[in-house]
Amino acid sequence: MQFFNYSIFTSFFDFFLPRFCPSCNKKLLPNEPVVCPECISKIKLAEDERIHSEFGRKFSSSGIISDFISLFVFEKDKELQHIIHSLKYNKRFTTGKFLGTILAENLGQKIKEWKIDYIIPVPLHHLKKAERGYNQSFYIAKGLSTGLEIPVGKSFIKRKRFTESQTTMNLKERQENIEGAFKAKRNLNLKGKNILLVDDVITTGSTIGECGRVLLNAGANKVYAVSVAIAD
Repeated sequence: MQFFNYSIFTSFFDFFLPRFCPSCNKKLLPNEPVVCPECISKIKLAEDERIHSEFGRKFSSSGIISDFISLFVFEKDKELQHIIHSLKYNKRFTTGKFLGTILAENLGQKIKEWKIDYIIPVPLHHLKKAERGYNQSFYIAKGLSTGLEIPVGKSFIKRKRFTESQTTMNLKERQENIEGAFKAKRNLNLKGKNILLVDDVITTGSTIGECGRVLLNAGANKVYAVSVAIAD
């Protein structure tokens, strides 16, 4: 797996502001990225067969998402959960950009085949965003955008309805919970454009599917999806 290179100035800044791995909390060396190599190596990779199976189970029947890809498998109480939680709840913005960068480095060839025009992070409701202060998926999208040189459509769609947490919901409940929760920006015209939706973890695919529906209604040619991880 590839990682982006850090500047020689990292060692200088580390002396005054030491960096720590968001998973194991070990102090990072100047030549180590945002997450230590030991923790990254422990994260389970999503194999091609698993991705193909997940697409068939979550997206193929609706015809909304043309294809999707993910890099890791989300495992509860393990390294990746700690890393993503550091981004979502501890304002570790560099973690989001780092995750987006490794998505670009490891999945970029596949994504380039889709001829994407805009990258769109799955939006948070404004109340949730105000509570948290930011949208974690935006920072993942920024890292991906930098690596692939594709612009981010930050405000193309909005979450218009506050939805309950879907953690304990089954597939049908999630679909009902998220239905009609998003809207496109007024006068948004995506005619002929290919869109890449970005999220941290895809579980049932209900949120991605509903966002995709809104984008297709706004004229998008095709909608694809990428996530840091997939979960059961």
